[in-house]
Amino acid sequence: MAYCPKRLLSIVIVMLTIMLNLAPALARDWPQIIAAARGQTVYFNGWGGSEVINRYISWAAGQVNQRYGITVKHVKVADIGDVVSRILAEKSGGRTSGGSVDLMWINGENFHAMKDNGLLLPPYTQMFPNYRLVDTENKVSTLFDFTVPVDNQESPWGMAQLVFLYDSEVVNDPPSTMAELLEFCKDHKGRFSYPAPPDFYGTTFIKQALLELTGERELLYKPVDIGKFDQVTAPLWVFLDALHPHLWRGGKAQPKSAPEMKRLLADREIFISLSFNPAEASNAIATGELPESIRTYVHEGGTIGNTHFLAIPFNSSAQEGAMVLADFLLSPEAQARKSDPSIWGDPTVLALAKLSPEQRTLFDTISLGVASLSPEELGPVILEPHASWVTAIEKEWLKRYSK
Repeated sequence: MAYCPKRLLSIVIVMLTIMLNLAPALARDWPQIIAAARGQTVYFNGWGGSEVINRYISWAAGQVNQRYGITVKHVKVADIGDVVSRILAEKSGGRTSGGSVDLMWINGENFHAMKDNGLLLPPYTQMFPNYRLVDTENKVSTLFDFTVPVDNQESPWGMAQLVFLYDSEVVNDPPSTMAELLEFCKDHKGRFSYPAPPDFYGTTFIKQALLELTGERELLYKPVDIGKFDQVTAPLWVFLDALHPHLWRGGKAQPKSAPEMKRLLADREIFISLSFNPAEASNAIATGELPESIRTYVHEGGTIGNTHFLAIPFNSSAQEGAMVLADFLLSPEAQARKSDPSIWGDPTVLALAKLSPEQRTLFDTISLGVASLSPEELGPVILEPHASWVTAIEKEWLKRYSK
């Protein structure tokens, strides 16, 4: 083969890139990381609006404390975007170590912002013993967060898919498209609503409506083109303009959060609600938060789904402890417990085919619950739009509908 300087240079560049990406893994092996983690305190920042989730995190904290000598402090936040802003402020102020956040629950535009601003620890999840069990082959969203490559800078934690909850005692035939939902609201005035953006559930509902209604869905998977924004989103605003007068309280006020939506559904102030956890209805029935008449459905053609992640900021003061905690949360034991609707009901990111027979048993014995759809009934998952669309549609929504 003839000598080719350009080819040699390309090979060298590729090899250097691989070596740089593996640098954290080559620095220390996993037993050394476990040893360094002992005695550390991990400040885990995550949404604290669900007691079910908070109890699960408390259980996990107890497990890593008992097994690895790590103390976990759950910092409950309402909006993880505020945490991103805090870390950015720390970087701007020169605080490159000893940061206030060690591990954070994140995805979507917040991950995009963290990655763009260099606020994440260099690639590290390839070191996790349990990462090899993740279903990266079939669950593509474990590798791409709102179309942005994860690049081993956040650890998959759970799967999510938009589902609609309805009271089967008052709704016989729930709507299966946004157009049918509009007709339902006209016939049942005030019996549906959604939280105002930037609440996560509210933004998710708007994205689902946009994906269903626009004739240019492919553009939503590329960075937002402001020049085409009005054209792509026009059907969404026509739909929402028609929908809002028929919402709960005439659309003049909206639920502030997912827990408030759940309460309104339980009290039959609304007949249809929504969740991003397919098992939430079964879980809420088991805990007495919702009546046994609540059931779940999805729209024709699929609903939005994604993976939610855990990430370690670049200036974490307990990087090893954060890694050990994130890896434990990927373990079959922790993932199976999280999947149980009686505990949380958050679908696993693992590939069951990669598990040992003993590990698989942990999942096989889980009961989905009376209101949960099977994987077949959940139907296809619609991938999230590019993260840049989220900011743009939230801004436009607030301009149009914020009171």
